Amino acid sequence: MAMTIEGGGGGTLSAIYQSARKLLLKARDGIERVERLESSTSNGGLDSPELSFAVKKDISQIQSLCAEMDRLWRSIASKPQRDLWKRKVEQVAEEAESLKESLDRYFARNQRRMKEAQERAELLGRANGESSHVLRIFDEEAQAMQSVQNSKRMLEDSLSTGSAILTKYSEQRERLKRAQRKALDVLNTVGLSNSVLRLIERRNRVDTWIKYFGMGVTIVILYFFVSWRG
Repeated sequence: MAMTIEGGGGGTLSAIYQSARKLLLKARDGIERVERLESSTSNGGLDSPELSFAVKKDISQIQSLCAEMDRLWRSIASKPQRDLWKRKVEQVAEEAESLKESLDRYFARNQRRMKEAQERAELLGRANGESSHVLRIFDEEAQAMQSVQNSKRMLEDSLSTGSAILTKYSEQRERLKRAQRKALDVLNTVGLSNSVLRLIERRNRVDTWIKYFGMGVTIVILYFFVSWRG
């Protein structure tokens, strides 16, 4: 860009100054739009990268123009004109710096929001992971309790079955005792009958002997009687 100074103030310097002022108005409007957009949302702001970086680009261009104007006003021969342009350039530079600070604060807030959102997401992820872990523990505990309940129920069933078997054995033992007592009674009865039978048999033998003895005595008497009569 040709940098010539015209008529005690420099037409080129004026053109650059006008361009800088236009960019200042554009950047200021962009900052206001970014801040309105930031405050319009209830969750802390909505980022608009295209708009914010466009404002940043405009501010950088203004600062470049200020550096160029700072070189040009120093070349003005007239001291009053030089002082005038110095104040104008410094004013533009200060406004550009103020806009840059506002934009930097916006970027800082936006960066903080992004970091907080990331931390919330990580915290939520950890919370979900911990919740899953806790639920898994509860599920394992529930399965263990269910297994204990099943084992307890099986043990109770086994005890009930064992008790029933023992009751049956006890009943069978009582029946066996009763049968044993009956058998002993029968055996005792049989033993008594055998004694009676033996006594009867012995009596029968004695009676037989008596009968035979009587018959022999009778025959002998008849023999002597017949012999005596003959």
